[in-house]
Amino acid sequence: MEKSTWSTKTGLAQMLKGGVIMDVVTPEQARIAESAGAVAVMALERVPADIRAQGGVARMSDPELIQSIIESVTIPVMAKARIGHFVEAQILQALGVDYIDESEVLTPADDEHHIDKHAFRVPFVCGCRNLGEALRRITEGAAMIRTKGEAGTGNVVEAVRHARSVYGEIRRLQSMDRNELYTAAKQLQAPFELVQQVAEMGRLPVVNFAAGGIATPADAALMMQIGVDGVFVGSGIFKSGDPERRARAIVEATTHYNNPELLAEISKDLGEPMVGIEISTIPAEQLLASRGW
Repeated sequence: MEKSTWSTKTGLAQMLKGGVIMDVVTPEQARIAESAGAVAVMALERVPADIRAQGGVARMSDPELIQSIIESVTIPVMAKARIGHFVEAQILQALGVDYIDESEVLTPADDEHHIDKHAFRVPFVCGCRNLGEALRRITEGAAMIRTKGEAGTGNVVEAVRHARSVYGEIRRLQSMDRNELYTAAKQLQAPFELVQQVAEMGRLPVVNFAAGGIATPADAALMMQIGVDGVFVGSGIFKSGDPERRARAIVEATTHYNNPELLAEISKDLGEPMVGIEISTIPAEQLLASRGW
């Protein structure tokens, strides 16, 4: 199988920095996302809020749907494969998607192994709750990382928790000497060389987006101010009262995240936001972020 180098894949992901990636379920939604300024779209049959509400086994989307979305826009198209389901990933690569998301939003196919992402020429994005998860996914070949958050809730608290965890652990590494970094690498279950690189750079060696529960322009700006490189918005746009306006506003907020006056202006009159879910009301077995390791 033809492979791209990891540096080429991470370079492709760098092109998305500062942008918004939107979940879409139809070609029409994909065109709305593109005209609103999305840097990419995530093609799927059901947004996370519907996956959560309907339950059952969530799998890769119908290739016909993915193909129709690819043909409807000029921006990159991502699609989700189940954790560990390398055949779904092979199919997505054959369809010509630009990025594959090995996603905890879908029902995991393998409870011990993630996909060997080095075996693919298409770059992968993977979720994390903490630095250890991020580094393990990068070791497997992920070219882009995102916080898991808690998808389909419209509640940003978990995305904030996961981003702060990653950045807090990186700051801790920066204060360590070489011996301490060896111990940290064991605790993080990640290669020493990668841990050392993160300590020296003061950041992950790949693009890091926020995802999971982002529903308003203020949510997007919050995540950008915390330090992420961009945001994924799933249910928050097309489950709201005025998707086109909200999509444009979230794109603007992600670009101008340090301008409170502009944020106040673009947050006006966006229609009803999606109905949110308080995390503490979700049974532990229904928490999506706990999938993966």
